[in-house]
Amino acid sequence: MSANYLPPIKLTRKTGSEQFIADGQSTGVDLLSFWRWAFSDVLNNAQRGVLAEYIVASALDCNHGVRTQWDAYDLKTPAGIRVEVKSAAYLQSWGQEGFSAIKFSIAPTKVWNPQTRKRSETKTRPAQVYVFCVLSTQDKDKVDPLDLDQWDFYCLSASTLNEKVGAQCEIMLKRLQSLGARAVKYHELADAVETLVG
Repeated sequence: MSANYLPPIKLTRKTGSEQFIADGQSTGVDLLSFWRWAFSDVLNNAQRGVLAEYIVASALDCNHGVRTQWDAYDLKTPAGIRVEVKSAAYLQSWGQEGFSAIKFSIAPTKVWNPQTRKRSETKTRPAQVYVFCVLSTQDKDKVDPLDLDQWDFYCLSASTLNEKVGAQCEIMLKRLQSLGARAVKYHELADAVETLVG
């Protein structure tokens, strides 16, 4: 390791009550205010993806600590199962000409190794299980990403993806279903993930 190497900063969970400080004094603005301002639109693509990760993490009991953004996979269950989470929705928060297509990125990647600080030579899918999350409602008046009954979850092993679609970068919902992925609901998700590696 080089003399200039700076190890990762140890992060702790925030409560939202932390204050922004100026001139050594509280500004009266707290972190929760920032969260509300920046992240209230949980229907847009970027935030919905992070929300889907949290929903899956809560179902798999690995939503403790702080989300790691640059790991080779999204989640690791208490049993050690490596999980990649993808999300899609028919509806977006902006105006649309029609429903969005339900498709997911599944591209193999060169994996970052924090110990060597280098990417792998070959592209792989380092997760064991993929969870494809579909916000399935098509009613703009009723869509609510916090209503877990509006989500369907499709689970597939990375080994099935590797065998059936190889280095393919995207996959449509119908193709996932043809590979054996079936819709499960939130409370069925942990069993569905464990079954794929059992």
